[in-house]
Parts: sequence; C-alpha cells; structure tokens
Amino acid sequence: MKLENLKPADGSTTKKYRVGRGIGSGNGKTSGRGSKGQWARSGGGVKAGFEGGNIPMIRKLPIRGFNNADYRKVYSTVNVGDLEIFDANTEIDEEFLYENRVVGKRQPYGLKVLGNGTLTKPLTIKAAKATKSAIEKVEKAGGKIIIGE
Repeated sequence: MKLENLKPADGSTTKKYRVGRGIGSGNGKTSGRGSKGQWARSGGGVKAGFEGGNIPMIRKLPIRGFNNADYRKVYSTVNVGDLEIFDANTEIDEEFLYENRVVGKRQPYGLKVLGNGTLTKPLTIKAAKATKSAIEKVEKAGGKIIIGE
C-alpha cells in the first residue's frame, strides 16, 4: 500500500449538495423544502418535544423523587495514582494535599481516596473514606490508610 493509493472508506464521504441551482438539478426553486409551511422557512421547524400544540408527553408524566442537596456528602477526592509524586513513607492528609496543590478545594466531609492508577511507594494516608481498590493498592505498596481522620 502506498500513500497515493489511500482513499476514504466507501460511504464515509459525501459530495456537497448544491440546492437552488436550477430545475435540472432536481433541487431548484424550493431547494428540496417543499412548498410553503413552517419547514420551508428560514429558521423554521419545531423544538424537540413539541407535539403540535398538545401538552408534550414529558409534561404529562409525573415527577418522581427528590434529591435533597442538604444531605449530600461532598468529599475532596484523590486517586492513588496521583500520590505517586510524593516520597516514600510520607504522611498524607487533606491539608497536605491542598498545600501541594493536588486537591483544589477542601470539602466539608474530608478526603476520599479512589483506586485509579498505580502506587509503588509506601505511604501513610489519613482520609475520611477510601474505596476497596484504593486500600488494596496502598497496602500492596507497603503503606496504610487510616480511615476516619
């Protein structure tokens, strides 16, 4: 295969359709929009969910449930892979991560450690919560997670 033999896959490219260029093209005069009406106008058409003036289905269905934001628990999160930048045997907590700009904002419920990434150094991590995979990865590297600090 050579560079000059490359071509797009069949059906992946289509020729630009020139409308309003004479009756012989098959798309002259009304340019494929039919005659008159909402769809023939510039900017015409209806928004999604419009059902011709009827009450839309989405408004007929009842609203179910309610998520009260007052009871939402918001944690500062950090992945195990993000902690690889620190030296071995470092003691890590939310304050330490905030000072080193790993966590952007301190959240009211503390730090939560997530298990994305790999860790090769033993670290001591003080957190409010941690996922099972995060605990496994930290302990496999020789470190420990202290939960509830």
